[in-house]
Amino acid sequence: MTTAPDPGWQRLDPRMLLVHPVKELVRFLPVLLGLFIAGTASGGSGGWWNLVGVLIPVGLGVLRYYTTSFRVSASRIELRRGLVNRHVLSTPRDRVRTVDITAPPIHRLLGLTSVRVGTGTASTDEDEELSLDGLPVAQARALRTELLSSDPATAEAVPAEQQVLVFDPSWVRFAPFTSAGLAIAGGVLAVASQVLNSVGGLERLDPDRVVRDAEAWSPWVAVPTALVGLAVVVSTLAIGGYVITNWGFLLTHTAGAWHLRRGLLTTRETTIDDERLRGVSVGEPLGLRLAGGGRASAIVTGLGKGQSALLVPPAPRDVVHRAAGAVLRTDGPLDAPLTGHGPRARTRRYTRAVGPAVLLLVAAVALVPLADAPRWLPVLAALGVPLAAALAADRVRALGHALAAGHVVVRSGSLNRRREALDAAAVIGWNLRSSWFQRRAGLTTLTATTAGGRQAVTALDVPEPAALALAHAAHPHLLAQFLAEQPVRTTP
Repeated sequence: MTTAPDPGWQRLDPRMLLVHPVKELVRFLPVLLGLFIAGTASGGSGGWWNLVGVLIPVGLGVLRYYTTSFRVSASRIELRRGLVNRHVLSTPRDRVRTVDITAPPIHRLLGLTSVRVGTGTASTDEDEELSLDGLPVAQARALRTELLSSDPATAEAVPAEQQVLVFDPSWVRFAPFTSAGLAIAGGVLAVASQVLNSVGGLERLDPDRVVRDAEAWSPWVAVPTALVGLAVVVSTLAIGGYVITNWGFLLTHTAGAWHLRRGLLTTRETTIDDERLRGVSVGEPLGLRLAGGGRASAIVTGLGKGQSALLVPPAPRDVVHRAAGAVLRTDGPLDAPLTGHGPRARTRRYTRAVGPAVLLLVAAVALVPLADAPRWLPVLAALGVPLAAALAADRVRALGHALAAGHVVVRSGSLNRRREALDAAAVIGWNLRSSWFQRRAGLTTLTATTAGGRQAVTALDVPEPAALALAHAAHPHLLAQFLAEQPVRTTP
């Protein structure tokens, strides 16, 4: 007697029968290579073992399809998978925060997508992810609209999307000014070294010959040539990574949600509910700032592991500010003048930047007579002092805070400058923390805790009266009971 299937449960698209076996074969690739090598070494009797080794992951892929099903009801979304160990994930629909739609190349070839539902869970276990890997594109987008609709009865009434930002190919000029090129270059170098080591290339390398060849070059020619070559390689890799990740970037808005689409090989669509978006963070790392660029990300609640809050990739500064203002529905938090943190905060910036540089210079000078160090070492260390002073001055210019258009605004940093605008209504608590040195200077670090983004927005080295004034102005009823008298408001 066969049991009738539970009503409402659905399987993924049957085309996943072509995808799951391939993914399992890739996962078992090291084992299959071991079986192949062992079969070859045994004198040709490993043909059957190789066949069995291939059939096992293929069978697991097929079982994965037939043991996975999902159900979306008016109140819950459920995912069921597993044969021996049955695993059922179930979450209320009102817990859905974000919906990501991703299509790797093989999925795009078959017209499929992978839907990942973000519920705000803090779990990092992959088994706890509510992911529907293998839905047709149209069904995935309809499901996204349904899950993020506050009223399921109106989920079909989707308003026309309003385009906010469209990818401009000229933005690739900002790619070399990000750290992506260095990260990709490091990865490529690591893989290349592993490949050379596996084929014995490093063993055949003659260090003495390399040294002799290097001595034949003048340092005034070799160093600039090497630097230029490194810059070209890193820039090329950065541009390639930028294009693959952000090509086709499109930011749109409908009534109730923001939609972001990007990707050349793997397309990714992220949807953020308006009710979950709490603010915007505009980043201007040193390289992008010198090139007149920046980037922006959303401060959003319920963002799961691996989910992106990107709003604008590296792009011209005016483009970033225009898009961030559209998300905030006001330019006030982005253009508002900031209240500085005073001379004591400025002193701390210079002390913490210049102090280590001076100590390094003193150590370099002492090493010349004590350890017979080269005389150019103190000269090289002395160059760090003005660089540290310039870094401190830049950090002083960045430091500030404000309360503008109902948003708590803070800015700090130099190498990675960031201006964050957090909706004051999204602040769930204030934290004032002072080190021993800060207490002596009358300064404190003010942290606005929130459930969105990095869980906090922090203002560094704020004078204590100004920190209390900012927190009290944002939430008068929260701090009034702890204050002996009303603080003087120092922010507009």
